[in-house]
Amino acid sequence: MGIEPKNRKIGVLGATGRMGRAAHQALMKAEGLEVVALFDLKQEENLIDDLPVSTSLEEFISAGPEVVIDFTVAKASLINLPEIAEAEIHAVVGTSGLTEEDYKSLGGVFDQSACLIVPNFAIGAVLMMKFAEMASPWFQTAEIIEFHHNNKVDAPSGTAIATAEMMASASQEWAEDPTSKETLAGTRGGVAESNIKIHSVRMEGMMAHQEVLLGTTGQSLLIRHDTTDRNAFMPGVVLAAQNIQGTGLTVGLESLLGI
Repeated sequence: MGIEPKNRKIGVLGATGRMGRAAHQALMKAEGLEVVALFDLKQEENLIDDLPVSTSLEEFISAGPEVVIDFTVAKASLINLPEIAEAEIHAVVGTSGLTEEDYKSLGGVFDQSACLIVPNFAIGAVLMMKFAEMASPWFQTAEIIEFHHNNKVDAPSGTAIATAEMMASASQEWAEDPTSKETLAGTRGGVAESNIKIHSVRMEGMMAHQEVLLGTTGQSLLIRHDTTDRNAFMPGVVLAAQNIQGTGLTVGLESLLGI
């Protein structure tokens, strides 16, 4: 992609979770990156690949990471990230469930380092969101359906919310929902920006999938992305770890992809 990786020391928060483990493996193999610190309060393991798993954030920070990859939960992120910012360490955040208020709060503390919050690390998903944004001015109606595994605790997904926000910013001319009666409450889904509807599916056999449906007179457009393996997220994690810089808060991989 024309960007030379930098020699950087990396720490992983949530290291014993599924995403944390996958990120650790990918980061260890990446050019110019060295994993020096792991953190997880679950204490499932004391060592991963001969690297200690710390339950002390102070000890984790003392190991000297220059970039921290956060795959914990929203509640933990809001506790840990201000301390990461105080230590002037960059943060790449894959935690879901953070709100706009959380973004404002975190943006205020990262004044000496950067915080990159990524709703979805899959590069195909980022392109899906961009394509939906590009299509929005040409359509009058749109709905988003997101599908995830049955262990995902929050709904809708951060990707679905971010997609709706991008579409709403691209066009304010969306038709009103014609539904006058819901026989079953909630059937028409949740209401996001500009009244764009989001529907969430939680089901065994799913990983992470999203459809954006757009319609106008005489035609419809379906944009879909499927993630079938967590390794799909890893190129985006590595890209962010190699290239995060500056100060303040940014949302999404778009700036690193040049789109």
